[in-house]
Amino acid sequence: MATEVTAYVAFGANLGDRVGNCLTALRMLNQCDGVTVRRVSRMLETDPVGPVAQGAFVNGAAEVITTLGPEALLACCLRVEEEMGRVREERWGPRLIDLDLILYGDRVIEQPGLSVPHPEMHRRTFVLASLYSLAADLVHPVLGKTVAELLESLRQSEAEAGG
Repeated sequence: MATEVTAYVAFGANLGDRVGNCLTALRMLNQCDGVTVRRVSRMLETDPVGPVAQGAFVNGAAEVITTLGPEALLACCLRVEEEMGRVREERWGPRLIDLDLILYGDRVIEQPGLSVPHPEMHRRTFVLASLYSLAADLVHPVLGKTVAELLESLRQSEAEAGG
């Protein structure tokens, strides 16, 4: 029997029925062989990140239990995006759906097309806030800090920059 791993997938959308797109993607992800969506954070409305002018996102995170390796889990996420009609036209552009593999157990993976933990997760309040509601004590395998600590540090930095 294959070993089960707990992984975390961030999701978001800012085109069409944003909440509906996220829910559809999670249902489709749950239908992938070897993947069970165990828990889902509440969805947050967030401002877009990056230089492209666009509408607000709905974002969240899902805790998944998988027997797939990280590459296969990422392939499943990309297949869901493709089947839902996502077109990658410009970096940081509007998205019908976006699924990002954020964490895969306590593994650190750096290879073409796959970086785990996600290299931007500790800089994204919406990712950390979503993860916090699922696993506040989860430790970032590179930075050695919990999700709660990373979120507090990021919020403090944002407050200092804004004030």
